[in-house]
Parts: sequence; structure tokens; C-alpha cells
Amino acid sequence: QVQLVESGGGLVQGGGSLRLSCVASETLGRAFSTYTVGWFRQAPGKEREFVAAINWSAGTTNYADSVKGRFTIARDNTKSTVYLQMNSLKPDDTAVYYCAAQQWRYMATMQREYDYWGQGTQVTVAS
Repeated sequence: QVQLVESGGGLVQGGGSLRLSCVASETLGRAFSTYTVGWFRQAPGKEREFVAAINWSAGTTNYADSVKGRFTIARDNTKSTVYLQMNSLKPDDTAVYYCAAQQWRYMATMQREYDYWGQGTQVTVAS
């Protein structure tokens, strides 16, 4: 069982930045490097949507059009952590952000492709 814990959310003014972290359970150890990790978000009254993903080797990333050029996903396998750097934040970015993980998948951008999910962290961007 993989446990994921997100952190780094909060309240920020429009145009500001936040960095989210997704830490995988310690029991994974080196196995974390075999997991592709994605970030999704869900705004009030809306469906959960894909934000970004990074594959297990960190050689491939994928972004939703709405965040391209503003968000950057990265990973540090030595710390079993994936980061989402969010710059130039807009009120439309307000949502609960979730990370998800799936082993041995080259890339995944759809919710159903992920087996493991965190509890989410709230990001609120004030106008």
C-alpha cells in the first residue's frame, strides 16, 4: 500500500507562487523511482482535472494546457518526493490539489490510471 501526503497549499495573492510537495510513504524506499506521479485538482462544483505528471525516470513530463508555462513538476527520488512549483497563480487555480501514483506506467494523465491517491491540499488564490 502506497501512502501519499501532500503539503504546501495555502492562501496566496494572484500572481504569487506556491510549491506543493507530495511525499510517498517511507516503506517504498527505492521503489518510489518506479512510480509515475501526477497532480490533479478539483475546484468547488467542478470535476477533478489533470494538472501535471512526471514519469518514473523524470525523463517525461506532461502538463494541462491551462498550466503550461506557469507550473513545473519535478521529483527527487532520494526523498520520495514530487514537487509542483506553481507560479503566476490565478484565481482559477483555486482548488484542492491531489497527487497520485502508479507503478510501472510510462505516463498517465487520467484519474483511472492511478491506483494511489493522497488526501489533498487546498490552494486558494485571491484576486
